[in-house]
Amino acid sequence: MGLLKLSDYGGKQAWQEELYDLLRSNQVDLFCYVPDGGHKTLINKSIEDPDVISVPLTTEEEGVAMCAGCHLGGTKSVLLMQSSGVGNCVNMFALLKNGQFPFVTLITMRGEFGEMNPWQIPMGQGVQPVVEAMGMHCLRAETPSEVTETVQAALNMAYKSNQAVAVLLTQKLIGAKPF
Repeated sequence: MGLLKLSDYGGKQAWQEELYDLLRSNQVDLFCYVPDGGHKTLINKSIEDPDVISVPLTTEEEGVAMCAGCHLGGTKSVLLMQSSGVGNCVNMFALLKNGQFPFVTLITMRGEFGEMNPWQIPMGQGVQPVVEAMGMHCLRAETPSEVTETVQAALNMAYKSNQAVAVLLTQKLIGAKPF
């Protein structure tokens, strides 16, 4: 998997750089993802960083199992996905609940603020109810100033209390893609 071009999605934003630094300072050593323009900075930095493992996935549910396995091996991880990928993971979220695995996923939202693609709206509306129904905590970041505090809270909940936590990086934060 090559680097995503900055032009693929709206240019680099400072909060994304800070977010990567926060994840690394919390010893997150594995980044798994399905390519997504909203996560391009995290993906590119993880690919470039020789001290982490960056794994492109064919589908998001692979990342749920990979993160659980990483915990068993003593490694902290994060699953990067877009809101449409949540629908692919529902069955695997049961693994997290039954195994009481710590888990953090950062979800770039679609189907919200300014969405122009009608196909993204149903899953965008369903993400929070779905992850909560599967026993996960759901936190939202809507502004750049909320990102690091929210993700730090998620990391604390996950890795100090063995909780599964989804952080929704809202469409107001990341911007609406043109359609």
